[in-house]
Amino acid sequence: MSNTPLPTGFARAIIVITTISAAIMELIDISIVNVALADISGNLGATIEDTAWVVTAYAIANVIIIPLTGFLARLFGRKKYYIISIIIFTISSYMCGQAGSLTMLVIWRFVQGIGGGALLSTSQGILFDAFEPAKRPMAAAMFGMGIVLGPTIGPILGGIIIDNYSWPLVFYINIPFGIIATLLTLRFIRRTEDEKNPNREKPAIDFTGIAFLAVGVGSLQYVLERGQADDWFENRMILLFSIIGAVGLISFVYRELTGAKPMIHLSVMKRRNLWASNVLTFAVGFGMFGSIFIFPVLVQRVLGYTPTDAGFGLVPSAIAAILCMPIVGRALGAGAPPLIFVVIGFVFFILHGYTSSLATPDVGLPFFFWTQVCRGIATACLTVPLINQAVVGLAPHEMPSGIALTNMLRQLGGAFGIAVMNTYVAQRYAVHRTDLVSHLQASDPNLIQRLAQTQAGAINAGINSVQSTEFSYKVLDLAVAKQGFLMAYTDSFQLIAMFFVCAIPFMFLLRTKKVDKATLQKVSEESH
Repeated sequence: MSNTPLPTGFARAIIVITTISAAIMELIDISIVNVALADISGNLGATIEDTAWVVTAYAIANVIIIPLTGFLARLFGRKKYYIISIIIFTISSYMCGQAGSLTMLVIWRFVQGIGGGALLSTSQGILFDAFEPAKRPMAAAMFGMGIVLGPTIGPILGGIIIDNYSWPLVFYINIPFGIIATLLTLRFIRRTEDEKNPNREKPAIDFTGIAFLAVGVGSLQYVLERGQADDWFENRMILLFSIIGAVGLISFVYRELTGAKPMIHLSVMKRRNLWASNVLTFAVGFGMFGSIFIFPVLVQRVLGYTPTDAGFGLVPSAIAAILCMPIVGRALGAGAPPLIFVVIGFVFFILHGYTSSLATPDVGLPFFFWTQVCRGIATACLTVPLINQAVVGLAPHEMPSGIALTNMLRQLGGAFGIAVMNTYVAQRYAVHRTDLVSHLQASDPNLIQRLAQTQAGAINAGINSVQSTEFSYKVLDLAVAKQGFLMAYTDSFQLIAMFFVCAIPFMFLLRTKKVDKATLQKVSEESH
């Protein structure tokens, strides 16, 4: 144990503000772009589906870097690695705003995700080191609030920016925070005792293992993102990337299991509780990120709401989660079985997917109030209990690897959720549009009346008869498209609900053993 006195007063307050702000900044950038996709696609001349790569690239980078964060912090020293990550995040934010093409924007978003993924993982360790063990639950509570607020602030802030300014500002807004965070880190955040030791042993860099992980995850993500548009395995590129992805991931797993000094100890996955909880964690990531991706696009693209309205539509979810988290925490501390909250969380996520799928073209944001409350309750009931269950049965030296895998699979589930939702919407839209058009009969009196009314309205507005006929058919086409997209998005919410239903059997593989206080403290220190 180090005899170095802990920071107090103003110095500790600065550390709290710096670390929580950095974590919130990273989480904001996961969701702030969602409400800007329409503007970015229009400005860069790309489809919404292609522009979704701006979100996906960031998620892929997070998935790759999160399990490597502990290794890289040991390699460079935690404080130095933290500063490097903030600088990478800040510079890439500027370059994202400067991007003149979708390709460059996606590349810089990936780089931004590399820097951002480290912020979330490293911030909590720095924050905990600033508090005595007895006060760390308070630090965990503050950090937990930031984790909930980040994804909610993102869409709101993005909506205000898009409605009043231009999309590059969603990236430029990170720059002043990045500069301030760098300066405060240099001045107030201390190096660990290990960093101060000039003779400390640095871990060897396994470039091959990192390459296998990046190639495997990146290739699989490409297949998910482009599969529907490129006719899946009928396309040579999709087939090629499927093979590359499979080979990359299998090679990564083999290398980590057989290497003398693996970056990630995958052998801990032999623990039943860990892999079962990780399947459930993957489902949670799929549902959380997938639903956050769908909602803003649905209410803007189909219901005609502004980006700001779309952002505020997510507020009930955050409020519900913030109110429920202390209740869940106290109950777990008092000895309540974590499995109870896992079950409750799954029930509410299924309710969220089902009730959201009942949306019609006439609903307003109040309709989504209770659906978002369900998602917030589900998030609060699932986050800490699943981390708790992941470490049941693990030895102390196995916990860092186990928790790193849990965090990675949550982010991986989110990346898959975004990609699958994007592909599924495109697929279901094509099906629904074909079905809707097939029911349009030229001899249908209702159709004839509707076209005549639209044409008459156009003529009254000063459009000549020839152009008014063309205009009436365009209006009809827009109505079909709107209904087709609404049905596609509601189908996607149903898919989220079914995904959770299919994951329910894995609950029965979890142990219900309560984790002791020492282990819970270790979980808090290592998580995120």
